[in-house]
Amino acid sequence: MVNYEEKILVSLVEKYRKSKKDSGTNVTARRTRILPRELYRNYNRNDGDMAQIEALNRAAGMCREMGFVTFDMEGFSSEIQAIYLVDEKVEDAEDYLEKTYRYEPKSRKRAYVEEMIAFYSGRSPAADRECEKLQKALDQNRIPARYLQTEELLKALAFIENNEKELLLREASVLIYGDSKYLEENTLHLVCRTLRDFLGKPCEEGEPEDGILEEYHIMKERRRICFKGDVTVRISGRDLDLGAFSEGCEIFAGELKQIEQIRVNTGVFITIENYTSWMRMKKEDAVLFYLGGYADRDQREFLKRVYADNPELSFLHFGDIDAGGLYIHEHLCRVTGIPFKMYRMSQRELENECFRSCLHSLTEQDRIRLESLKKEEAYRDLASYMLENNVKLEQEIVSYYEVTVQK
Repeated sequence: MVNYEEKILVSLVEKYRKSKKDSGTNVTARRTRILPRELYRNYNRNDGDMAQIEALNRAAGMCREMGFVTFDMEGFSSEIQAIYLVDEKVEDAEDYLEKTYRYEPKSRKRAYVEEMIAFYSGRSPAADRECEKLQKALDQNRIPARYLQTEELLKALAFIENNEKELLLREASVLIYGDSKYLEENTLHLVCRTLRDFLGKPCEEGEPEDGILEEYHIMKERRRICFKGDVTVRISGRDLDLGAFSEGCEIFAGELKQIEQIRVNTGVFITIENYTSWMRMKKEDAVLFYLGGYADRDQREFLKRVYADNPELSFLHFGDIDAGGLYIHEHLCRVTGIPFKMYRMSQRELENECFRSCLHSLTEQDRIRLESLKKEEAYRDLASYMLENNVKLEQEIVSYYEVTVQK
């Protein structure tokens, strides 16, 4: 059987605490009330459980005897019409709930939030801003919604914004919460959203939300730089010929600071959007660099270093012939400052009979993004053709055809 005494009082107290009466901003004197059907939905129905109805009525009577509520009866009926809180007894009702049912009253919640503010204020910039939000709510005589979740956020912000060590995500989670998976499974989205909002750095198209943690030396896994082709790297005074690895090489991003020079021994350097195409393609006259979408911080620094060390090198980008692929190319050029030309990303591929069966129709979102790209001279003709002909093409078939058919 439901404990209707607890349910009645908690419902009324919570309604009062969320009302403008509690914050002193009300302009009309409305009574805080609850209808019996909000507690037991079949209360007014002929097929309602009489035991439940009688239990609710008895509980309402007991609450009235204690002075916490009043109620109105339906005319010529034993049914209660509505139950009203005696507003001046709200704190007494909370005290009773606390002693009897371990309910946490507003005064205790307020004290808890005040302690949070005192503890986390001054710990970090974004944490300070969250504390200001909490204090603003208290100043309006409101308990901040989800303040326990905010405490978990503050723990993370205070640690992350002061972190100066290279950490993996689960290491950071252990140091913040004592649990290697807690950050990833519970608070990662809120933490990243808060940091991005504070820094004014919304997600770029296709960028992972947690990429913002790289600003604070935290990453999900150790970043790798993947490429293949005739490249010589000087590290710690030694020249390493990486071109000997025909299937390519991976360098952990942490090693980049140790590299003194990157010498590309071909005339062309091609970034490739998708891993399948990077694995498939082999070009003796070019170095192939796996991008994997939007260039992250380490990839950008590597590419800038290649550009600086090889001033005569031609830079190309090969990706999907769709809105996403064009946005990735635009982002790549913008964040590296390198004038990448597009490789096999043209109307010619879209018109090629070999690829006709692999063409896809545009989605509504594709059309919106392509209309935006039409404003840029570099993409105007291609975007217009795609819109007019309702087509796009994935790069994997282009790379497959280039290697297996044309060789």
